[in-house]
Amino acid sequence: MPDQMPHPTGAPQPPPHPPFADLPLPPPAQPARRLRVVVADDNPVVRAGLTALLSGRPDIEVVAEAADGRQAYEAAHRHRPDVVLLDVRMPGVDGISALPYLVQIAPVVMLTYSRESEIVQEALRRGAGGYLVHGEFTADQLVDAVRDIKEGRAHFTPTAAGALLAQLRQDRAPGPSLPDGLGQSRSATAYGTSTSGQSYMQTQPPALPGILGPAGGADAPTSSENLSQVQPHMGQSSSEWTSGRPAAPDRARFQLSTREAEIMDLIASGMNNQQIAATCFISEKTVKNHINRIFAKLHSTSRSEAAAKWIGTAPDAHRGRG
Repeated sequence: MPDQMPHPTGAPQPPPHPPFADLPLPPPAQPARRLRVVVADDNPVVRAGLTALLSGRPDIEVVAEAADGRQAYEAAHRHRPDVVLLDVRMPGVDGISALPYLVQIAPVVMLTYSRESEIVQEALRRGAGGYLVHGEFTADQLVDAVRDIKEGRAHFTPTAAGALLAQLRQDRAPGPSLPDGLGQSRSATAYGTSTSGQSYMQTQPPALPGILGPAGGADAPTSSENLSQVQPHMGQSSSEWTSGRPAAPDRARFQLSTREAEIMDLIASGMNNQQIAATCFISEKTVKNHINRIFAKLHSTSRSEAAAKWIGTAPDAHRGRG
């Protein structure tokens, strides 16, 4: 017996007309646009490592690399990236000097070995959207920071967060009025609790001469030629950023060679031997040999002890003996 009775006419009937046949088909899903990143660091090893790390993610593309602030500005102006990763200490135009002009193009994350609180605070004042210190984050955390900065979410590693907290605690100026009378409780005043405080407010830094024109206005023309005329403002000591600090220790008494002094600066910044070797383009064995001689000259038995004497925080830092 057949499964279906034949139609009286003997011809099979077509299926009913689909009710949605006349509706337009949805457009095909477009692949998500990749985040475009410019990496600026004067160390080619660091640049190559960052580029390889970020380019290995399917949603991130490194569109340009730069070795100083001027190249970073030119690359950002040309490629219009979503994020700029910016080192602090670079030859020519350093990262802090270029920062106010880069943030007009794209969000900027400082990615550096510089951990001085004055530099962290100045970077934030000039518009940085995050501050990451090498050695304080994992590869995945760096990738998350790049993604989040594009969405306006700031990232700070512990050293940078500590510098920001220190600024909040040290600033005694009256802050903005709080809603609903918060911070004005009589009971709090009775216990001697201060009723005023100040939250960190990001302010526009003063314009640097020769970049934004004579008036320094944001609408003034900016060019890479003008940016290249900016003199570097970064030194090897953080004392340049503040006034009234104690005099730097007399490092000449340690009698370090130029290379030893360079390595001691890197030790004090928190680099390990592998990072120092990559920065100075020497082998780790050579780094160890230099460190042994440095320890002997500074009469130190550890990196922390040597760093404390070098930056002037050891009890005998300003005495005649090293």
